[in-house]
Amino acid sequence: MKLKTISLHNFRNYVKQSIEFSDGINVFLGENAQGKTNLLEAIYVLALTRSHRTANEKELINWQSQTAQLKGTIQKRLGSMPIELDLGTKGKRAKINHLEQAKLSSYVGQLNVILFAPEDLSIVKGAPQVRRKFMDMEFGQMNNRYLYNSTQYKKVLKQRNRYLKDLQHRIQSDTVYLDVLSDQLSAYGAEIIYQRIQLLDKLEHFAKIIHTEISQGKEDLTFLYQTTIADEQLNSVETIYQDLLKKFADIKNKEIQRGTTLIGPHRDDLKFAINKKEVQSFGSQGQQRTTALSVKLAEIDLMKEQTDEYPVLLLDDVLSELDNYRQTHLLTAIQNKVQTFLTTTSLSGVQQELLSNPKIFRITNGKISLEES
Repeated sequence: MKLKTISLHNFRNYVKQSIEFSDGINVFLGENAQGKTNLLEAIYVLALTRSHRTANEKELINWQSQTAQLKGTIQKRLGSMPIELDLGTKGKRAKINHLEQAKLSSYVGQLNVILFAPEDLSIVKGAPQVRRKFMDMEFGQMNNRYLYNSTQYKKVLKQRNRYLKDLQHRIQSDTVYLDVLSDQLSAYGAEIIYQRIQLLDKLEHFAKIIHTEISQGKEDLTFLYQTTIADEQLNSVETIYQDLLKKFADIKNKEIQRGTTLIGPHRDDLKFAINKKEVQSFGSQGQQRTTALSVKLAEIDLMKEQTDEYPVLLLDDVLSELDNYRQTHLLTAIQNKVQTFLTTTSLSGVQQELLSNPKIFRITNGKISLEES
């Protein structure tokens, strides 16, 4: 999969800009606050219809406008295709091959991207919600069923939490409706937990191989998905569903007292261990960075396995955060494998001999120009 072109109209500090990309490595040079990250964000939003930087979509629209538009041409094995995303006060409109999509979920997955930025180190050492968001965003791209279940789960969870608040404050007293919501949440939650376990198992397989290579065989990386569901109940969607239903019944009064949903995939976590020691708590900074790098590179292989297409890789000023050894491993791993978009303030800190015929752009105040080779 390649992103051949992109056109930006009133996105962030880009008023009007069109660019044609290389199939290999595309480097964007520029000082801070010129628009490098905004460009990668535009590619990310074009793929996933949402930003990795803000939940407030108004921030994506140039302050002088009410709407923004992103257009791209993607190349897949079966041919090229235009995609389009319009952002405005009335929400988002997405088009595939000029046809408007009734649901955004049918649009997501046309362009698959993996983003690696300095803040992605928090996948390892950050709060549990960071890892939950990571799973939902990445697995949602790979699997439409996961995306659907995740979307529905969040809707029912919002309803259920609102009703629990009403019960807590005695605005409502009927717990039958709570049981209905518990059943719905258990059904969607069971699907999510089961799919997470299946996909994490595959991701761990790829990450383990990469981590062993980077650590020169000294370290063994393992994943642990932490959930309230008993291990013996994790072997099918049905057993997880039944276990969730039972747990909701057992803690019904406690949830009403608290006014919130206390269990489910929105409370689960993902832990990483090196040689059976938890990386979050006991790993060195180097081990945490290697773990994050291994997970990100493993995503490339998992995406290829799940979609039969390599994703587009976005590296937002991440090379400056990696030492020469890890930088070498990253650049060697992606060479001639995935289309890559790389931002940096200078190429002086990048091992340029590992960049195979890069197309280099200069970004200055929302204007992109091709550097002379």
